[in-house]
Amino acid sequence: MKKIIFLLISTSTFAQFGIFGKDPIINKENFDKQRVHWGYYLGASVLDFKVDYLGLKQEEINVESTTGFNVGLISNLRITEHLDLRFEPGLYITQRNLTFPNIIEQKDRLREVKSTYIYFPLLAKFSATRTGNIKPYLIGGYATALNLSSNETAPVDNYEGRFRMTKWNNFIEIGFGIDLYFEYFKFSPSIRGVFGLNDELIRDNNPSSPWTSDVQQMKTRGIFINFAFH
Repeated sequence: MKKIIFLLISTSTFAQFGIFGKDPIINKENFDKQRVHWGYYLGASVLDFKVDYLGLKQEEINVESTTGFNVGLISNLRITEHLDLRFEPGLYITQRNLTFPNIIEQKDRLREVKSTYIYFPLLAKFSATRTGNIKPYLIGGYATALNLSSNETAPVDNYEGRFRMTKWNNFIEIGFGIDLYFEYFKFSPSIRGVFGLNDELIRDNNPSSPWTSDVQQMKTRGIFINFAFH
């Protein structure tokens, strides 16, 4: 993940001080004047859970994040010179490993939570004034997502090794990025924070389950790094 962030910063620095000099040739000068334009993105994500507990002295669940993969499409509607409305549906594949320290049996302590989200964000993009071939922006909005790996309707639970989550979930997404204008395309790297709004945990059938009984709520949070091409 650190390498990805370093690549993002290096790309922006190279664009500013390398290929875009003091008096650059203005690339794709009228691109942003289009009422509607399209694109796609590739990226990476690191998600974990924010866990709140019912008791005051419960042992915390250890959440280990892994780097996931993102891919999706972009539809951009120009509202004003500095404001765009964007719909960026995508596929987000990730995994979080949960360790439950209060479980006696070693083999039952680990749950690998694999998630495949069909992600539907509606975002507002606030852009600064373009300088040469560079234009920074802020982006944020609301998203809903379908978790294809939720196991929500599965009749078995953690007693049979099945960790269950809700199928539909809601998120707030906020971040920043930079538009870099090249001769034939616009490249837009960005970093976004994502924050779950609803409890995603499906409790086990046994109310005294050592996996779920002490959890008040479990919400997704994390970072998306997207590389967009228009």
